Amino acid sequence: MISSWEQKNNCVMPEDVKNFYLMTNGFHMTWNVKLDEHIIPLGSMTINSISKLTQLNHSSMYSLPNAPTLADLEDDTQEANEDQPEKPHFDSRSVIFELDSCSGNGKVCLVYKNGKPGFARDTEIWFLDRALYWHFLTDTFTAYYRLLITHLGLPQWQYAFTSYGISPQAKQWFSMYKPITYNTDLLTEDTDSFVNKLDPSKVFMSKDKALIPKKKGPVQPSVIEAHERMTSVLPTCTTSRSLRKTKMPFH
Repeated sequence: MISSWEQKNNCVMPEDVKNFYLMTNGFHMTWNVKLDEHIIPLGSMTINSISKLTQLNHSSMYSLPNAPTLADLEDDTQEANEDQPEKPHFDSRSVIFELDSCSGNGKVCLVYKNGKPGFARDTEIWFLDRALYWHFLTDTFTAYYRLLITHLGLPQWQYAFTSYGISPQAKQWFSMYKPITYNTDLLTEDTDSFVNKLDPSKVFMSKDKALIPKKKGPVQPSVIEAHERMTSVLPTCTTSRSLRKTKMPFH
């Protein structure tokens, strides 16, 4: 299956992409949330099967005569810079395959930068938004797969890597499920803001408490003292009884 795809498209599949398709023919997972007894579909993580790993065609975008194609919309004003590599091209200079349609919010694409024949070393992962602007994501498929899992497939998560960011509605979901990663600028501007600054020596430091004296109750006589008093009385009793016996007359 992989070799037939490579022959058909005249491109060598990158090793990490090849290993992925050897393990599973695509990937699709969704998850829902429950709000007020209503089930709302939220997360979606998708990697197209190898049969759907198709090239973005150069045909007309609309079913009208003389309608523009993607190649006609090519914009060369976006030049490469130090922060972002050279963007892909819709014409023959690049070969583009769709990895994920992003539920209609754009397309995640596997891009061969130098056209056909496509070599594995020339591949990158890019995001094509609905305005047909390109945004760089990762150098490798493995790195993109980690991003996909990390962002939980939340709606429009790819727009976090664009200059205009995610929509206000998507921000609410990110604030609930991914409060740190929805704003990637926070991770680069102030790394100390997420550092735990608690001092364990102060948290667990013992505090000296003033001892409150307990009120002493009436002193109870001890058992020994009670026993001594009893033994001191007993001889007196026996003596008096013996004296009374001696005074009795004999008949």
